[in-house]
Amino acid sequence: MKLTLSDKKLSALIYALLIVLGFAAFYPFWNAAVISFNSGNDTMRGGVTFWPRAFTLENYAVVFRDGRLLNGFAVSVLRTVVGTLLSILATAIFAYGMTKSWLIGRKLYMIICIVTMFFSGGLIPTYLLIRELQLIDTFWVMVVPGLISVWNMIIFRTFFKGMPAGLEESARIDGCSNWGVLFKIILPLSGPVLATLSLFTAVYHWNDWFTPSIYISNADLLPIQTKLQQILNSNIMTEQMSQMDSAAASHLNRMKTVTTKSLSMATMMVATVPILCVYPFVQKYFVKGVMIGSLKE
Repeated sequence: MKLTLSDKKLSALIYALLIVLGFAAFYPFWNAAVISFNSGNDTMRGGVTFWPRAFTLENYAVVFRDGRLLNGFAVSVLRTVVGTLLSILATAIFAYGMTKSWLIGRKLYMIICIVTMFFSGGLIPTYLLIRELQLIDTFWVMVVPGLISVWNMIIFRTFFKGMPAGLEESARIDGCSNWGVLFKIILPLSGPVLATLSLFTAVYHWNDWFTPSIYISNADLLPIQTKLQQILNSNIMTEQMSQMDSAAASHLNRMKTVTTKSLSMATMMVATVPILCVYPFVQKYFVKGVMIGSLKE
């Protein structure tokens, strides 16, 4: 069909709007990357936009020389891997049980789960509960409290219910138990939704800095995101001190190749790039996995 002049104008307007929105979303990340490769004292002068004005790798050298940041990176990787595997496993098991009509109290369980999506116990009661569970200042406080996601459970449950009943019946004829049906039949056929929800869960674990900041005081257990937040807070304090004594701060900044701001940008890149590298490998599962898991046949 031939496009009219008004259709072409509308298409041009839509493309222009998408370009502007794409630039607005991408530029802050690009600028942070540029600052991370720029000399800290030069960055303090301002005007660093699209390209490093005084290129240096010293910011990244400091990040990788700092054992605390490397330890935080290792904690983040461990938390993401362990948290994602256990969360997906526990959520899938729970969802499979919720598909069974013979489960006593199934509707009540579902109501309880849905209520927790809208109402929480509050920070103080949650802290007291976690303290009684003796999870304070342990690695597992970042994994166990959020082990099962109700939203992910609903998607799993809908996906499982959409599978042909004959698959499970055939497996039971061959002598499979409930566990056998789940792990030998259901989960192997759930690749798209597993990949999609695994990425969502991994992103949550990788980006979460708030949970460790509340429940963990041991610096060796803090993930890199929490340490990045501490660096950013330190950056704010440095700027406030600079405003109080601008002459002394100006002299100090001229001597610095690495500043708090440039170091925070380099740390941000180290904390962000790994999770971005995972996305291309599971992108093809996104639409298929979420759409199949959201529709009921």
